[in-house]
Amino acid sequence: MKFGFTFKKKNCITTGIAFAVMLFFCLYSGKTPLMAVLFGAVYFLLKCMSVELTPKFTYLWLVLEVALSSMFTEILIQHMLLLPEDRMRISTQKWILNVLCCAVVYLGLIFITARPKIACMIAHISLMSLGGINYFVWQFRQNEFTFGDLKAISTGLSVASEYHFALDTRAAMAIILSIVYVAAIRKINLKFKRIYVLRGVSLCAAVVLVTHIAIKAENIVTETWEQKGTYRNGYILNFVLGIRDSFVEKPEDYSLDTVKMLEDKYGTMMAGTDTGSTEEDAPVIIAIMNESFADLSVIGDLRTNQEVTPFLNSMNTNITKGYALSSVFGAKTPNSEWEFLTGNTMAYLPSGSVAYQQYVSGNTYSLVSTLAGYGYHCVSMHPYYSTGWSRNKIYPLLGFEESYFIEDFDQNNIVREYITDEELYNKIIAQYEAKEPDEKLFIMSITMQNHGGYTDEYPNFTENIRMTNGYYSDVNQYLSLVNKSDQALEKLITYFSAVDQKVEIVFFGDHQPSLNGSFYSQMNGRGLSGLTIDELENLFTVPFFIWTNYESETKEDVQTSLNYLSTMVLERAGLPLTPYNKFLQDMQSVVPAMNSRGYYSAQDGCYKHYVDATGEEAEMLNYYQILQYNDMFDKKNRSDVFFSYQGAEE
Repeated sequence: MKFGFTFKKKNCITTGIAFAVMLFFCLYSGKTPLMAVLFGAVYFLLKCMSVELTPKFTYLWLVLEVALSSMFTEILIQHMLLLPEDRMRISTQKWILNVLCCAVVYLGLIFITARPKIACMIAHISLMSLGGINYFVWQFRQNEFTFGDLKAISTGLSVASEYHFALDTRAAMAIILSIVYVAAIRKINLKFKRIYVLRGVSLCAAVVLVTHIAIKAENIVTETWEQKGTYRNGYILNFVLGIRDSFVEKPEDYSLDTVKMLEDKYGTMMAGTDTGSTEEDAPVIIAIMNESFADLSVIGDLRTNQEVTPFLNSMNTNITKGYALSSVFGAKTPNSEWEFLTGNTMAYLPSGSVAYQQYVSGNTYSLVSTLAGYGYHCVSMHPYYSTGWSRNKIYPLLGFEESYFIEDFDQNNIVREYITDEELYNKIIAQYEAKEPDEKLFIMSITMQNHGGYTDEYPNFTENIRMTNGYYSDVNQYLSLVNKSDQALEKLITYFSAVDQKVEIVFFGDHQPSLNGSFYSQMNGRGLSGLTIDELENLFTVPFFIWTNYESETKEDVQTSLNYLSTMVLERAGLPLTPYNKFLQDMQSVVPAMNSRGYYSAQDGCYKHYVDATGEEAEMLNYYQILQYNDMFDKKNRSDVFFSYQGAEE
C-alpha cells in the first residue's frame, strides 16, 4: 500500500469552494470559523492524496473498507442523535448489531453496483440521511422516525413548514465528517477481475449477517417504552426492528374455535333486524376529536394566571366526563381516530404503525358503519387536506357518505395558520340545520386549530394564558390555544342546549402536544425518559366527555380509553350494541383503560404491562387480541357476527 500527494490547481479551486460554503455555514449558525479552517485543510489533503493498494489483498481491503465504513457510519449517527451520557446506555451487543445492520446495507449495495467505492458512498449518505430525518423528526415531535412513518411521510411534509429546524454542533459535525468520508472513500480504488465472484461474496456475507442479526435480535423489542428507541437499541437497529414488527403475527393461541365460542356468547342480535327503523327517538350524534387537546396538569404541578378551560370544568349536568388513555403522544393523530371509530387498539399493532394507511384496505367495521346500518347519515369533517393520513380513501371504507375538508371551510376564520375550532363548529351547526327533520345524523369532526408547533408569533393570535411557575413560550401559546378551544366549545354546547331534538356530543383530545423538553422535566422531575409506567401513562392521558342535551346520568372522574368511547356513545344514545360492542362493554369492566403502552388493572389498582396480566384480565386481553386479529388480518375467516359491515357500499 502506497500513499502520495499531487497538488493540482483544480483541487485548490474545489477546496476553496468547499471552504467558503463551510465558512458561511459556520458564521450563519454561530459556529466557530476554526471548524471551517480545519475542514478545509483536511479536505484539501484528501483531494491531493493518492492511494495505491496491493492488488493481491483486494478482498482484505474490501473487508476493511466495509467494516470501518460501517463502524464510522454508526458512530456518526449515534453522535448526531445522542448526548454522550445517552450513548453510554447502549449495550455493547446492540452497538455491534447496529454496525452489522449498516454493513448489510454496504454489502447489499456492493452486490447491486459491483463498485465498492460507489456503493460505500451511497450507503453512507443513505444511512446518514435516515439518521438526519430522525434528528429533525425528534426536534419537532419528540418521537423516533420509524419504518411505519414512511407511509405517513406526505402528511408529515404537509405540516413541516410549521416547524423550525436547527443544527446543533453534533449534527453539523456529522455533516462535515460525512463530506470528509466521501472525499476519502473516492481515493480507494478496488478492482476485481471476476465481478460475479464479488457479487456472490457480497450477497453471501449479507445473508449471513442478516441471519445473525435476526437470531441475536429475536428477543429485542422495538423500543417504545421511552420516546427515543435510540436510547436503548441504537437508531439503526431500532429502525430495522420496526421493519420486522410491521408484519403482524397471529396470536399464539388464535383459533376459529375461540372466535366461535365468543360468537355464541355475544352474538345475540337478531340477524336481518332493521335496527334503525325501531329507533325513532335516536339522538343526533356529534363526535369531536380535538387536535392536541390536553390537560397538562395531569403531568405535574401546572399553575397559570387564569383557568385554562373554565367552561369544560363547569360542565356537570347530563354528562360523563373524565380522562381517557390515548395510544400516541405528540403525533399520529389518525391512530386515536381509528381506536375511537373501530373499537380496536394500537396495543396489538407494531409500534410506529399507522392503522389507517397500513391496515385499512376494504370496507371496515366501525361505529360509522354501525350507525349507517341504524339509518344514520354519516358525515366527516376535517378542516385540513383530504389526503392527510389518506382520509379521502379511508373515510368511504369506514362508512362515511359525505366528507368536508379544508376547501369547504371559510379560509378567513383562522388562528395562526389553521382553521379555528369555532369555524368547524359553525359547519357542524350548519349541517344540523340543513338536515331533514326526521333524518338521523352522525358527524365525526377532527379539529386543526391547536396543531404544533407553538414557537412562532402571529398577528392574528394573542396569548392570554401564561404559566406562572415557569416560563416556556411554547407552553404559553399552547395553553392559550386550548383556552380558545374552550370558548368555542361553550358556543357549541350553548347552541345545542337550546334545540328541541335530542343531541349527544362526544369530545376528546387525540393526544398531548409535544412541548419544550425542560417543561416536562419541571413537571415530573424526569422529562421524557426513564419514566415509571404511571409517569409515562400521564403523558398519554387526554380529557373526554359525553354530553346530552336531554336528561341522562351524570358521571365524573371516569377513567377509560379511546377504544371504549364508541361503545359508551352507543350506550348513552340508547342504541343497540353490536356483538363487538357488547364484548368491549364486558372488556371495559375488567380492563377499564388501555393503550399501546399498557393497561390499568382494576384488580390491582395500578398500571401494568401486558406481559404482567393474570387471571380474568389476561383472559379478556387474549380474547380481545384474537378478535382484533380476526377482524384485521384473517379476512378469509372474518366473523360476520362481530364484524358485519352495515354501511353503504362504495
